[in-house]
Amino acid sequence: MDAFRNEPYSDFSAAEPRDAYLDALATVATKLGGHVPLVIDGKPVATDDRITSIDPAQPDVVVGTTGLASRAEAQLAVDAAARAFEDWSRMPVEERAGYVHRIGDLMAERKFELSAWMTREAGKNWAESEADVAEAIDFCRFYAHQAVRLAEPVSVVEYPGEINESFLVPMGVGVVIPPWNFPLAILVGMSAGPVAAGNTVVLKPASNTPVLGAHFMDIVAEAGLPDGVINFLPGPGSDVGDFLVDHPEIRFVNFTGSKEVGLYIAERAAAVNPGQRWLKRAYMEMGGKDGLIVDETADLELAADAIVKSAYGYQGQKCSACSRAIVVESVYDEVLSRVMDLAGELEIGPGSENFAVGPVISAAQYRSILEEIDRGKNEASLVLGGAAIEKDGGYYIEPTVFAGVQPEHRLAQHEIFGPVLSFIGVPDFDTALAVANGTEYGLTGGLISSSTERIERAKREFQVGNLYINRKITGALVGVQPFGGFKMSGSNSKAGGPDYLRLFMEMKTVAQRPV
Repeated sequence: MDAFRNEPYSDFSAAEPRDAYLDALATVATKLGGHVPLVIDGKPVATDDRITSIDPAQPDVVVGTTGLASRAEAQLAVDAAARAFEDWSRMPVEERAGYVHRIGDLMAERKFELSAWMTREAGKNWAESEADVAEAIDFCRFYAHQAVRLAEPVSVVEYPGEINESFLVPMGVGVVIPPWNFPLAILVGMSAGPVAAGNTVVLKPASNTPVLGAHFMDIVAEAGLPDGVINFLPGPGSDVGDFLVDHPEIRFVNFTGSKEVGLYIAERAAAVNPGQRWLKRAYMEMGGKDGLIVDETADLELAADAIVKSAYGYQGQKCSACSRAIVVESVYDEVLSRVMDLAGELEIGPGSENFAVGPVISAAQYRSILEEIDRGKNEASLVLGGAAIEKDGGYYIEPTVFAGVQPEHRLAQHEIFGPVLSFIGVPDFDTALAVANGTEYGLTGGLISSSTERIERAKREFQVGNLYINRKITGALVGVQPFGGFKMSGSNSKAGGPDYLRLFMEMKTVAQRPV
């Protein structure tokens, strides 16, 4: 395997990558509407029911359909993963890692095609789509290297007359439940990590974006991954998801999504069901209500740019998105004015045409965001946006800013997961830190300041898993900024970090005395 380095991004102002992306979009347009089945034990499994995935920019366009699993297929998937675990867990780590790295390499070869599928299924523009695919590639390559590293014996203290050794072993079968907002990156990372560590998984993709999961499975097959190591099982969370979480053969649950669903899964996973011989490990990566502090020493142009990029990238549909601008009062008006100017210049339209702001993911999300905006009007002043936009029936909402938000308002506490930004004025930096920490979440946060003393304080006192200084608060890079939060943002499992695979392994110690 080559030494790890992050997959580079394209400059779409240059003709070559721009034309390549347009070609990929044209190719994808000819393939829309196809059907893909479940994949269990490496084989397609037909079902009577289907999930229909639509283009959120044109909801009357079907991106594709996938099979819809029942509990019967879920049982088959668990059985297949359990059989595959016997050989996969015993495979030499270099060989196992080679498969996972190969998956990343194959994705890199078709990066623009996968990005174009994402543009159509998830509504992301070119840069957001490519970044998602690049992160998926990075996860495969990084975790392949980490698997080899973690296969080395664990250092122990020597003891006279004995040979003592400790080493890490894989656990067994896990269930992977990824979100729709990073439909390749998080799906791949949550699957590739446990698999690189020697486990097998049942993958239940998000129902809004299952087609991208199916394309991942095509690449898994092309890479030659043994049958049953990853099983593809689109299905309803209320039925198939519960069945998998409860199943006595499941050793771990790897989930990313909302706080409400994460807490529900964690509670179910804690129960010991008949036939279960272990306590399940449950990794819940949940939401955020992320704040970016701007103090009076800040570069205000930088601050406004960082806020806008963090708040409206992918329509604010990131758990890391800036939803609270916490600004010291002496510069509040100026920062608000600059943010409104920049946000007001953002052009809205389909991701396929590379607009800065595209549609939100679904009709349900569209309604939920608009309801939160209407509710917010009773708390604070709507100073920008807030309206739906009619365009081809797509789920478009204007970049929205509320001013005069108070820290206790719902606007400042509830995760809206859309293009809605709350401006909160504070008298000083001490208050800013208190407000920033004053939610149940602790995922990402930021500080724009030229004060060394305040920067050092933020490093110590800002209660988030990922803190960004003098830059935007989204866009964590695999291996560079391991990602995961505190408090109700989740278990801080730090995806893309050196200890991530350790979550899916157990330590075994052997003490031997000579005969």
